[in-house]
Amino acid sequence: MAMSKDELVKREIFNALGSDKSGIEMRIFVESSNEDQKMFSDGGLTFGLAGVAYGSCDCAFVKKQAWSDPFNNKTCEYTPVMAIEATAARSSGSSGNAQFQRFHHALGAVRNGALGVYYLRPGKLGIRPELFLMASKASQIEPGNYLITESLDVLKNILAKPYGSKEWVEAVEKEILDQKNKAELWFKEKYGTLANFAKRRSTVLSDEYVLKHAGRMSRNFTDSSQRAGHIAVGEMYLTKYLFSELGRPMYYLFPRMTDQDFSQLDLKKAVDKEWHLLRNESGIKLISLDGLYGVPKEISNGFRRLKDTPLKGKALREYNHLVVKLVELINLKRVGINP
Repeated sequence: MAMSKDELVKREIFNALGSDKSGIEMRIFVESSNEDQKMFSDGGLTFGLAGVAYGSCDCAFVKKQAWSDPFNNKTCEYTPVMAIEATAARSSGSSGNAQFQRFHHALGAVRNGALGVYYLRPGKLGIRPELFLMASKASQIEPGNYLITESLDVLKNILAKPYGSKEWVEAVEKEILDQKNKAELWFKEKYGTLANFAKRRSTVLSDEYVLKHAGRMSRNFTDSSQRAGHIAVGEMYLTKYLFSELGRPMYYLFPRMTDQDFSQLDLKKAVDKEWHLLRNESGIKLISLDGLYGVPKEISNGFRRLKDTPLKGKALREYNHLVVKLVELINLKRVGINP
């Protein structure tokens, strides 16, 4: 039986980085396995904080040293050093926001103080520049560093240095600085200002808050054939990290959904990592159409008519028309966010 793309990428990582390192060990499950979905402290490759788990990684480098897992306050004998989430998506048509969908997997390791790596295997498509920006901002804000790369040689160079040494620190800092410079140059050339980025990326900037909006519906989170939930999480982190410097409350609006939809998903998807992250991310609050006041009946009824309709063709045009009207009213402060 042929290996899946995920298994092939894991095998590539193992072959490139699997030799003995100075003072650290590789943890990887190359064959099909659910072991990576276990929490790190239970021998797996999933990281979390205060009961909130992130997606599993594909590989980690660990040091045999006692460590208390902040997900469950469980002490284990290994400390995470580097965690790698890998994808071959660039060879299968993922050039858009779909590349964001695994960003949160390695973010769990970063928030645990380790070096998190999102490895996008080289392919015919480029890496979305926003990923470099997200990782750069995360490296500034979180306890650990976050690196986006398409080169296993970069990781091999870091791992060749003794962990914790001046050489290790300098190698990591060089890659993080290069990433930061690349991200900031792209943003300056593409958008110039946060206000321009907001206008082009479904985001409202007010003096009081930041409001990101997206046309998600309940089915996006209940139908296993769809990946919109993963992408929604990626978009949430893009918003959070990019606008963090403003120091304003942030909201993530799904206008086609209601508070009742949220409550039903809270029950149906109680153990779903993506929905749990959307509902529990500090500093950004998920709200439905019910989270707004002052919405004219014709607009709210319009969104409700579209709540279960795929956004394409006529439905997409109608949705975009409603969003334009809603954003205009928000900017005029005729519509606001419920306290």
